[in-house]
Parts: sequence; C-alpha cells; structure tokens
Amino acid sequence: QVQLVESGGGLVQPGGSLKLSCVASGLTSLSFSSYAMSWYRQAPGKERELVATISSVGFRHYADSVKGRFTISRDTVKNTAYLQMNSLKLEDTAVYYCKGETHRTYWGQGTQVTVSS
Repeated sequence: QVQLVESGGGLVQPGGSLKLSCVASGLTSLSFSSYAMSWYRQAPGKERELVATISSVGFRHYADSVKGRFTISRDTVKNTAYLQMNSLKLEDTAVYYCKGETHRTYWGQGTQVTVSS
C-alpha cells in the first residue's frame, strides 16, 4: 500500500520560509524514482491548484505565482519529495498536498501553511 505523508507546514510571517516534506512509503527507491512528484495547494473557497512538479528525470515545472520563490526537489534514497518555500506571501496560505503519479496516482493528506503577520 503506497502512502504519502506530508509534514513541515506551520505559521510563518510574510517574507519567511518553510520547507515541506513528502515521504512515500510502500515503495522501493527504484519505484519512487519513476514517480512524478507534485505539490498542489488549496486555499479556502478556491480550487486545488498545481504549485510545482518534478518528473522522474528531474524536469521541474512551477506555477507562475511561485517561480523564483519555491523549489521542488526529491531524494530517491529517502523516498522523499520536498518543497522549499521562500519569500512567503499572505496569498500562499493554503493546505499543501503532495501527489505521486506513475500509472497510478496517490495523494497525501495535506499540511497547512499559514502566512500571517
């Protein structure tokens, strides 16, 4: 059974940083390396939106709203995907979800990020 578990969310002031982690269990490192890993977010009253994706070969894609501020990465030894978030803004407040995708798709339960002064 594949499970994705996010962590690292919390309360941060505008301009601050957070690093989210997404640990994949139930997979070998070789299997994890074949997954495209993504981070999505959903703010209250809004639809879930793609934040960043890293492909199995390391290609990265970012939403325009986070380019230059967020960095997605992965560690295939630890079966973990990361989202480094810098220069956080009020509008980054949302629940952040991790998604793993190959021929099947798996979602984590989400972690809350709140940017507030």
